Amino acid sequence: MVYVQNSDGHPLMPTENHAKVRVLLKNGKAKVVKRCPFTIQLLYKSTTYTQNVTLGVDAGSKHIGISATTESKVLFEADVELRNNIVELLSTRREQRRSRRNRKTRYRKARFDNRKRRDGWLAPSVQHKVDTHITMIRKISDILPVSKIIVEVASFDIQKIKNPDISGVEYQQGEQLDFWNVREYVLFRDGHMCQCCKGKTKDKILNVHHIKSRKTGGDAPNNLITLCKTCHKGYHAGTVQLPKNIKRGMSFKDSTFMGIMRWAFYNKLKTMYPDVSLTYGYITKNTRIENGLPKEHYIDARCISGTPLAKSNGTVYYFKKVRCHNRQIHKCTINKGGVRKCNQAPYEVKGFRLYDKVLWKGQKCFIFGRRSTGRMDLRLLDGTHINASVGYKDLKLLNMRSNYLIEQRKAG
Repeated sequence: MVYVQNSDGHPLMPTENHAKVRVLLKNGKAKVVKRCPFTIQLLYKSTTYTQNVTLGVDAGSKHIGISATTESKVLFEADVELRNNIVELLSTRREQRRSRRNRKTRYRKARFDNRKRRDGWLAPSVQHKVDTHITMIRKISDILPVSKIIVEVASFDIQKIKNPDISGVEYQQGEQLDFWNVREYVLFRDGHMCQCCKGKTKDKILNVHHIKSRKTGGDAPNNLITLCKTCHKGYHAGTVQLPKNIKRGMSFKDSTFMGIMRWAFYNKLKTMYPDVSLTYGYITKNTRIENGLPKEHYIDARCISGTPLAKSNGTVYYFKKVRCHNRQIHKCTINKGGVRKCNQAPYEVKGFRLYDKVLWKGQKCFIFGRRSTGRMDLRLLDGTHINASVGYKDLKLLNMRSNYLIEQRKAG
């Protein structure tokens, strides 16, 4: 499928007539705008007739499914992988800033915190994913004449997930009711007994331990466990191991994100496009099962668009959102001698940058690692290793890196 724009840059209907496209490019009547997905722009005035194109969007916390269809044909389908390391990077930055302040400033008087967040403020990790949804819709609207957008949103009752029998006033009485703080609740929940040695050390001093790091696991009760001081100290010293049955409880990060972002995303989308509507997950699931379709994000998006049986050419585009720059100036671990080594690679190594799309032995892949000697680590977007050490002279640059890496795949 070749996507077409008119001379003013507005999208027209795509074509599968590759011979005609080659003639237009050869005669100078069109130019290439993008290579993946392959898009051309006409250099002469043409008709502006288009069909109705519906864009189905399967919104998600880790992946976005996208499908643009007419009544009978699939014009574009994509699976978009979102970033999920924002919280960890922000926590690392906060840790380093506090450490630097402790080293450089002996004491600084506490100041009154009078900063106010603007209306509609979202946490950076949530705001990033909302912006990615908007950006992907805009990218599709640049190459296809989208006339209608249908978005699937989800609402999760987290208390119902925890307790299926909850009802009525119980929604106002959480599991920590009548407890002063989370620590007191965790100690009560565990019967004021070490969950590692079960009291065998006879240590009466109890601590509350984070099963996963506080940096990414948080202070939720399902990430906390009671340990005696002896076991707690031994665990961090590496001499004590927790029982295998001790694991972090169910995480509700994805459910919480969907509950927060759905209206922020939908309301912003309505201000940008004229025809936007909502649908729900149970409708999508029912449509997919009735038509015997496999469970894929882009298949769900096709069902959302209202034409689950539209004919596809078997091509799916895989997008991966990556960071723009590496702003982590120093590594968290300090090298021998107290040296904090810089963690920033050169902007270019032998003319190549991180995430550049290159051609090596007839295979398209991406640069995921570079060395100052000019050896490159080549991989696909799903993490498949192509070669860990390829000389830069054997590579041909196809596309310079961007915030969204694109790979063309065959539908599974």
